[in-house]
Amino acid sequence: MTRIILIGYMGAGKTTLGRKLAEQLSVPFYDLDWYIETRMHSSVPKIFEERGENAFREIERNMLHEVAEFEDVVISCGGGTPCFFDNMDYMNGQGDTVYLKAEPQVLYNHLKMGRTERPLLKGKTEQQLLDHITQQLSERETFYNKARHIFEIDTLDTRDKIDDTVNRLRKLIDKD
Repeated sequence: MTRIILIGYMGAGKTTLGRKLAEQLSVPFYDLDWYIETRMHSSVPKIFEERGENAFREIERNMLHEVAEFEDVVISCGGGTPCFFDNMDYMNGQGDTVYLKAEPQVLYNHLKMGRTERPLLKGKTEQQLLDHITQQLSERETFYNKARHIFEIDTLDTRDKIDDTVNRLRKLIDKD
């Protein structure tokens, strides 16, 4: 049975790499945020706005427990998922966890390229965004570093880089 759970800061490439990895492994891919949106019939930003972060984190934990029971899957989690409740220990008990580790500047570049609105970054200047990423990454690394595998990520701005990164990721996971 294959159950690979990708974690890391927002913009690390969890969805991009997860989708490609699942395709190569011929297994379904689940993005936890998309799963939440489908099940809740609401967007993550709207849930944050209407219910607040604490309520969102409760929903996120419940949905994580659903999706992490699926077999033969690749799952990408939201950046904060490992940092709340016992989520990180739970994920380690469910499958191969992989921390997609990226430097703040790489994350900043990915987030600038992204097209979706991120509730925790809304309204920040470029410098505020970089400072926020650096500070929050520092706070979250304790949780992220509990993953079974730590995988360094560089800027994923071409298909070739994405393909090469997924191939390197597969080699890391296949070692187990």
